Amino acid sequence: MINKTVHIQDLGTKDYQETWDYQTALLQEIVDLKIANRKAQIDLQTPNHFLFVEHPHVYTLGKSGDLSNLLLNEAQLAAKGASFYKINRGGDITYHGPGQLVGYPILDLENFFTDIHKYLRLLEDVIIKTLAEYGIESERSKGETGVWLGVGTPFARKICAMGIRTSRWVTMHGFALNVNANLGYFDNIIPCGIKGKAVTSMEAELGKKIPLEEVKEKILKHFKTAFEVERFDY
Repeated sequence: MINKTVHIQDLGTKDYQETWDYQTALLQEIVDLKIANRKAQIDLQTPNHFLFVEHPHVYTLGKSGDLSNLLLNEAQLAAKGASFYKINRGGDITYHGPGQLVGYPILDLENFFTDIHKYLRLLEDVIIKTLAEYGIESERSKGETGVWLGVGTPFARKICAMGIRTSRWVTMHGFALNVNANLGYFDNIIPCGIKGKAVTSMEAELGKKIPLEEVKEKILKHFKTAFEVERFDY
């Protein structure tokens, strides 16, 4: 039975490993229900979740990423108060930290559509439309997942990174939008393994801090439209 309700949780500031474990548990719960449905030949609804979170300083490397894109050793990581994890999403290396809004949709795509490419493009659309509400013109960069500014110019810069994992059409991980993030932490990596391109934030583009709660509301508004969500459950 199709379920287009999405349960929203705002985790506040939460350790990366704890959040990763929580995502994994939610995904496994959905996968187990899908397997049980199939075995019993029944059709119980599977839930959908959307987590908002900010992480303490952390660098994460995707499963196909290159460790050489992390430009710090263990001692330097410790000196910067940052941790590091090699994780099971797609993509290369990225940074998460205070002032960055991270969204983790844990959706059973069989409730929506079974197309990973479409899923990523819709997530990008959600961010592009959210940024447009602030007068920030953003777009995709061909062959590079995420949301960018100044594509095709010498000033191309990434404002939102994306990386996901799926199991039996259930998603985890998601997007990281630089709202008021400290961009200096990106100097310690080759972001997403892409050399010669900068990163930016909403604060850097607009010259002022942006309320995270306001951005969350706009993201959810566009997410609801893009994914034809029937309702949010809080």
